[in-house]
Parts: sequence; C-alpha cells; structure tokens
Amino acid sequence: MIVLKSAREIDRMKEAGKVLAACHKEIAKLIKPGITTWEIDQFTEKFLKEHGATAEQKGYRGYEFATCASINDEVCHGFPRKEPLKDGDIVTVDMVVNLGGALADSAWTYAVGNVSEEVSKLLDVTRQALYKGIEQAVPGARIGDIGHAIQSYVEGEGMSVVRDFIGHGIGSVIHEKPDVPHYGLPGKGVRIKEGMVFTIEPMVNLGAWPTKMDSNGWTARTVDGTYSAQYEHTIAITKDGPVILTDQGEE
Repeated sequence: MIVLKSAREIDRMKEAGKVLAACHKEIAKLIKPGITTWEIDQFTEKFLKEHGATAEQKGYRGYEFATCASINDEVCHGFPRKEPLKDGDIVTVDMVVNLGGALADSAWTYAVGNVSEEVSKLLDVTRQALYKGIEQAVPGARIGDIGHAIQSYVEGEGMSVVRDFIGHGIGSVIHEKPDVPHYGLPGKGVRIKEGMVFTIEPMVNLGAWPTKMDSNGWTARTVDGTYSAQYEHTIAITKDGPVILTDQGEE
C-alpha cells in the first residue's frame, strides 16, 4: 500500500532533509586522501546528534553504522572502515536521518583527490541521471517514466544502471511502497500522485550492471570490478511537481 503524505508530514520530512543536506555539505569538506570512512561515520553521528537527529539505519536489521560508505567498485551498503582513502578513489556516503520521527534519505558520491577523466565522467553522468529522473516525477506520470529517463541517458553515455537495488517510498519507516526502479519502460508502472514521497537513487557502473554480494551479507559490488557511483534524493510529489526534500542547494 502506498501511503500518501499530508503537507504537514512533508514539511517535517523536509526539516529532516535539511539536516541531512547540511551533513553532506560538511562531509564534502572532509573528503581527502588519508581520511577514513570510519572517521566520516563518527563525524556523521556526532553532527546528527548536535542537530537533534539520529541515524535511522543504525540498528536497522542489525546494521551497526550511521552511514553506508561504498568505495570504488562497491555499489552500495559498504561498511565504514579504518583504511585510509587514497587519491583517485571515490566513496559514496549514504544515510537516513530521523528528526522527530520524520525520515529523509540521501546518498552522494565524492571524488577523493584527483580522479581519472573516466571516473569524473561517471560521477557527472550519475548525478545528471538523478535529476533527469526527478524531472519525470510529476502527478499523472508513471514510475516507469523515471526509470526510462535514467536508463536511456546512462546507456547513451556508455554506462550501465544497476538493477538489483532501487528507489523506494519513505515516511515513518525507511522502506515503503512504491518501488522505484532506475530502468524500465515509459508509461508503465504505478501512477504518480500528489502526496507520494520516495527516493530516486540511481547506481551507475562504468562496466556491466550485475552485482555480487560480499560475505558480510550487506555490501554489493560490481561483478567486473569497475567503479560504481550513486546519487540519491528524497522527493515529495506536489500538485506543481517534485520537491527535493534533501536539496543541498547545488541545483
């Protein structure tokens, strides 16, 4: 069942999104060769506490960290670790913020120092794919319109869209309906309605799209070892179109 949100509920989620966006902007200042994702995770937990929020994914199905931190060929759900990041790495930091019971979810991929031209293009294409998907999220459209816009653009740039992990509804719990694939056919799927709140979070690989799971049961990585990037926003559907609840002010 899809739970439509009231204007009040969306406003509360937007406040959670503001805290999340502010945290990401601070993380961007920390990213450099030598820092560890463990330090980023510790910073995030402290930042959220100082702003009256908590990390919703900590404890979710036994997950132990405030963030997911996925490096290079890790697609998603990477564990924070004490191994320093190196020049040329990329790292995706994903978090869900709980502010007074309202949730917001956003991931961002960061370049560590100087990355190759190919990897720089991967980051740009993935980020642009996110916004191309958001543009389709208007009342009356279909969920398939979002996935089709993302897939068409990404594959046109010679990259691939991960199929195994998708966007999702969000509200008082992390995962709600509708499911939001980042691939698909236009005009297909659930009709988008005012009051829906969901994430769009394309994961894009330089190589093939299939993934494999690490022995920890959480971390997914590319089968062929190529780099993977992800950008994610939580959006609310209004009569005037999509509103980005986790906007960092970059667009």
